[in-house]
Order: sequence, then C-alpha cells, then structure tokens
Amino acid sequence: MVDLDNRVEFEVDTKKIEEITLDLTNKDIELIITNNDEIQEINKEHRQKDMPTDVLSFPLEFDMPNMPLGSIVISNEFVQEKAKEYNHSIQDEFTLLFIHGLLHLLGYDHEIDNGEHRLKEEELIKKYNLPNSLIVRNS
Repeated sequence: MVDLDNRVEFEVDTKKIEEITLDLTNKDIELIITNNDEIQEINKEHRQKDMPTDVLSFPLEFDMPNMPLGSIVISNEFVQEKAKEYNHSIQDEFTLLFIHGLLHLLGYDHEIDNGEHRLKEEELIKKYNLPNSLIVRNS
C-alpha cells in the first residue's frame, strides 16, 4: 500500500501509516523521506518556491485503475525539528505530516477550502491519538 523510499536514516512506523492509508483509500502511495536540501530542490522545481518545507504532495493527474494515488515527500529534518519544538515524539510528528500530505492527495486543500482539510485532519488526530498538527496549531 505504501511504497517507501527512505533516503535518510529515519525509522518509520510503517504499520501506523499503512493503517491510516487503508482507512482513507485503497490506492497505493509513494512515500519519500528525504533531507531539506532535496525537498528544497523539489519545491523549487515543482512549486517555484526556493526553500525547504516539511511535506509535499503530488497527486497523479489521472484516476486510473491500479495506479497509485500519488507521492508524498517528507523532510526528516523538519520532522526532527518540529517534534522537538512541540515536545512530542518524532513518530507522531512524522505521522502528522503523512496525514497532512495524504489528505492533499485525496483532494483536500487548506489554502482554498472552507476548513474541510482542518476538520478531517482533526478527526484523524483524535482517531489515532496524535498531538495537534501544523494545520490545527495554526487555526
């Protein structure tokens, strides 16, 4: 279900992210874990923003049978930094970013919706007993 491409030394709780993925979709997800330098390059190339970021999502343009939903890219450095800043576990911060990215793949967009992304994220945070995410912290 989740095709993991771990490009850094980061131990992922794949059981939890698989469970969350299955809760929301039956499509495969490509998950790339990388560093700030690489995510900055990806951000610059695809979003014209020359800076690192915590998570990027790239939904596939076409919904075809047996095709993955899309790709999620997460910066290990952001995970480490935000977990420390908000005093929760690295796995929890990683899971929050994964959920945020997965919701983008599913069509949620907090930048233009009427709070649907935030509400769905809050629902999942409660269901999986996670600390507040970035979108919830900022609302």
